Amino acid sequence: MKKTITVLVLIAILAAIILRLASNHKSLNMKKPGEGQASKATTSGIAVNVCDVKKMTVVDTLKLTGVLNPWREISIAAETQGKITELHVEAGQTKKQGELLARIDDKLKQFAVENSRISVDKMNKDFERTENLFKGGAATQQQVDDAKNSLENAKIELGQNQKMLDQTVITAPFSGAITEKKAEEGEYINTGGDIATIVDISMLKVKLNVSETNVYRLKTGMRAGISAEAYPGIIFEGKITFISEKGDDAHNYAVEITMKNNSRYYLKAGTFVNADIILSGDRDRLYIPRTALQGSSKAASVYVVENNMAILKNITIESSEGNYLMVKSGLSEGDKVVIAGQINLESGKQVTIINN
Repeated sequence: MKKTITVLVLIAILAAIILRLASNHKSLNMKKPGEGQASKATTSGIAVNVCDVKKMTVVDTLKLTGVLNPWREISIAAETQGKITELHVEAGQTKKQGELLARIDDKLKQFAVENSRISVDKMNKDFERTENLFKGGAATQQQVDDAKNSLENAKIELGQNQKMLDQTVITAPFSGAITEKKAEEGEYINTGGDIATIVDISMLKVKLNVSETNVYRLKTGMRAGISAEAYPGIIFEGKITFISEKGDDAHNYAVEITMKNNSRYYLKAGTFVNADIILSGDRDRLYIPRTALQGSSKAASVYVVENNMAILKNITIESSEGNYLMVKSGLSEGDKVVIAGQINLESGKQVTIINN
């Protein structure tokens, strides 16, 4: 009796399992994965997300990276040879224009100047005496001319010796900072020997290499915003002062932007900076999300939804700004472009907008 009951229970359990499996199989047959979506796509169109083409107010700029250069920089060299008797330069010092930097032994040159002055005085007296004799008929015109020439030659010699004496004194050619000391006091220096390097960074030049594509968009006088990592959020004002007429082998052109240094946010030569060159003023331009783009930016197209139908349109992209593309032609403000769901799209297919 117990065995009969056990068999009946097992049969009942097995029957329940079979009924459950049959029910699940029927449900799976009624709605297989993807069939419901395919049916919906067939009857209502392919599901897509869209975005309206909008105008955005922008400032058209060209973003470049460059290096700051000093407004002026020269190596101060000796104009005459001799022993350095005084030297007043050290790296890091600030000098004013005309301030004494060095002096070279000038004793012999002082003697030469003094002798030349004596010679000029003598020749001047000789000329006056000869001229008076000529007036009295005791000298010829040739003698007068010779005396005058001797006087002029003596004056020239005096000027040359005075210049050589002046060259023993070396002064700052402009106000700036000493960046390198190249000689020592007591050292004998030859003509042309370097004494120090001085730079003027009251003004700075941003040197850029600009591609051929972009250089034709630039003109001297255009404004630029200069920024440096040393001063986050600070924008320095500059303007283009030079555009090279000749490019290098890579078709890049040298461009310079001039800017004033700032006493509060002081910049140093050699610093990397970003230059945003303002190509035009504020203007409204059409923008679309980058996700709407089909193809490349040079052969661009997008799907536009018109009357629940996807239409593939060719467009022209002017530039990019982050996640957005600036549209030059091919779209109008308010057009609905597909930004998601394009994988199954073809031009002319029905669509359902699901993000409205």
